[in-house]
Amino acid sequence: MSDNNCTAVTEFIILGLTDDPTLRVILFVIFVGVYSVTLLGNLTIIILIRNSSQLHTPMYLFLSHLAFVDMGYSSSVTPVMLKNFLMDKITIPLEGCVAQMSSGGTFGTAECFLLAVMAYDRYVAICRPLLYSTNMSTRLCTLLLIISYLGGCVNTWIATGCLLNRSFCGPNKINHFFCDYSPLLKLSYSEDNFSEILPAALIVITVLTILISYIYILFSVLKISSTEGRSKAFSTCTSHLTAVTLFYGTITFIYVLPKSSYSTDENKVVSVFYIVIIPMLNPVIYSLRNNEVKGALRKFMSRKHLFFMNSTE
Repeated sequence: MSDNNCTAVTEFIILGLTDDPTLRVILFVIFVGVYSVTLLGNLTIIILIRNSSQLHTPMYLFLSHLAFVDMGYSSSVTPVMLKNFLMDKITIPLEGCVAQMSSGGTFGTAECFLLAVMAYDRYVAICRPLLYSTNMSTRLCTLLLIISYLGGCVNTWIATGCLLNRSFCGPNKINHFFCDYSPLLKLSYSEDNFSEILPAALIVITVLTILISYIYILFSVLKISSTEGRSKAFSTCTSHLTAVTLFYGTITFIYVLPKSSYSTDENKVVSVFYIVIIPMLNPVIYSLRNNEVKGALRKFMSRKHLFFMNSTE
């Protein structure tokens, strides 16, 4: 972790989003609400899909895991951010910093894979509807989920290995609200181009999968003669396309664009959006225009209401 001419850093100081005491209180209240909605919304999606037989399809299976990943992703960062609003300075040991980065990286990478898997699911549903139940078998769905989580773990192991092979000495202040990969690279002493391009390489691979899937979907939809048929086909992809655009738009800004093209403050704002806000928005995106989810929610609430009424009699 260190060269002979420097003293190894054993802890880092998280500077947080702002130094303004008043703004800290306001942001603390806002993000406590955001985090609460994130946990409630994603947990509701998971429970609803698990308890509604009409949602026992591959698409909703992947959605339930996306909700789980969003909760893990947000929970790896938001509690530390909230703590930072209440304290002037947060000191975190090197091991804790690496653990937070690894947790966020694993869930974040798994989300990339899951979004790619969901794009493939939409491709099969629209381009090969007669073979959907065969092609998207339970065995294949399980395999795709395993690949998603394993891909998240492997990518994080590689990134963590690259990071720990670098030397940390001198500056130990992270100008961010959590231990992110890029800020830690800036504090490292050695040069390693592979470490710089690793996150971008992953994004490119998953984006290519999504693009190829939607190119095939577009060609298939254009072959549909009726306007109503085209609209119905596209409507099944709207929620996923919205989620993909929001998520990949922000992480591309952080991990792909040249660092000289934006400031640290812009980095923080975009990071808040993709780590804290998007996990809250995803349940809304996937349920707002989804009649199946809304119908399942009404049935679930009706069953709970009847159960409550019967138990009080």
